[in-house]
Amino acid sequence: MKKFLKILMIIPVLYLIIMPVYMANSTNSKPCRGIVIDISDSSDYHFVTKRQLLNLAYGSSDRIAGKPVKEVSVSAIESRINVLRELKKAEAYMTIDGIVHVYVEQRNPVMRVMPDNGGDYFVDEDGVVMRRRNLYNPRLHIVEGNVNISAAMLNGVSVLDTNIKKSILKDIYPLVNYINGDKFWSAQIDQIYVDGNDEIDLIPRAGNQQIHLGTAENYEGKLRNLEAFYDKVLPEVGWNKYSLINLEFKDQIVCKKRDNQK
Repeated sequence: MKKFLKILMIIPVLYLIIMPVYMANSTNSKPCRGIVIDISDSSDYHFVTKRQLLNLAYGSSDRIAGKPVKEVSVSAIESRINVLRELKKAEAYMTIDGIVHVYVEQRNPVMRVMPDNGGDYFVDEDGVVMRRRNLYNPRLHIVEGNVNISAAMLNGVSVLDTNIKKSILKDIYPLVNYINGDKFWSAQIDQIYVDGNDEIDLIPRAGNQQIHLGTAENYEGKLRNLEAFYDKVLPEVGWNKYSLINLEFKDQIVCKKRDNQK
């Protein structure tokens, strides 16, 4: 009787040992049923397409569907897809039914950068730079002028990284985030221009004044002063009276009248 009970106790243990091995061998020998692509934020951004991701997933192989599961390397698929700078996250995994699932999350851009020396880039919420590769243009504030995109930035180093020694983008980044987060300024400011002295001009959507911010230092206080100027002064004197609104001096606004204004 004791011997019989021992056998009964051993059977579940053997089952727990043998079944995973059997299931693994069975799964590895079954054919792969294909690839499913999931772009989590495809309705918001269009930096990558399913076709582009499929091409990367296939690599040099002409097919994946029909191959034994054990011959399909999901880690290699994930590595090929992760080369895309437009992606913040990319994962590939195989489910028990033999389907490769590729999940990607695109970067969230906060500004577009168009340097005088050429190029067209987006900078995301982590300060990562990516090239503009297609015709898709999300509605963003544009930074133009004397802006340098270094080789380190193009290799994935954030513009906010301490290793990036001299870059006006490090100063402009918090300014753009402030504008984006403020309902009034987000609607008011269209472009940001950096001149040869690394000083900043703001280009409004309405009106044709030049707004000279100077450096990015104390940009919040400068913009608060400008908002008060918009609210109290310009409605009285007229929106086209001044060609230049200069904010670079502390707690002062210096204006230049248009040539045809008295």
